[in-house]
Amino acid sequence: MTEANAKDLTSVPEAPPAEVDQKGGAQKEQRKGRERRGGRRSRGQERDSEWQERVVQIRRVSKTVKGGKKMSFRAIVVVGNERGQVGVGVGKASDVIGAVRKGVADGKKHLVKVPLTRHSSIPTLSNGRDGAASVLIRPAAPGTGVIAGGSIRTVLELAGIKNVLAKRLGSKTPLNNARAAMVALSDLRTHKVTAKERGISLEQIYS
Repeated sequence: MTEANAKDLTSVPEAPPAEVDQKGGAQKEQRKGRERRGGRRSRGQERDSEWQERVVQIRRVSKTVKGGKKMSFRAIVVVGNERGQVGVGVGKASDVIGAVRKGVADGKKHLVKVPLTRHSSIPTLSNGRDGAASVLIRPAAPGTGVIAGGSIRTVLELAGIKNVLAKRLGSKTPLNNARAAMVALSDLRTHKVTAKERGISLEQIYS
């Protein structure tokens, strides 16, 4: 091999520095864009992860239409973040997954803010009614736990209440009981708010 051929093989043309900088800058911008998009997804996932969903009941229902009966599913779903927000939703669809998805969306539209004490209980006794269902909810001492059953227990747990006593006094229907519990929770007021509404001092409330 001659010296000229060796020089041709070893001499590889290098890219101009300006082109290399442009390529590196474009790659950095693409990387930053991917990181930004990933950050948005992670924040959205965090917002979704703070909500918990529990299916209380799934029933197959029918609707009489012209030409026969139309079958569908009804799902009762309770949505809450265990930090004082809870909602009950109902969804109907031709499949179970669609009914649950609609129930979750309906529950997030009807959220109730529950005032919690430092012992994860409720400030006062409350009674709620919905249809033929009646629910009595009263605060409990630390360590008591959630003394309730059925859909009422699900509502109280997802609201973040850890010490409470609840009793069902009317209908056994899960939907009516869950909604009656929501009415009772929505009627709750803190002692400070009650004193302000009545126009008296907080010391008079406690006395």
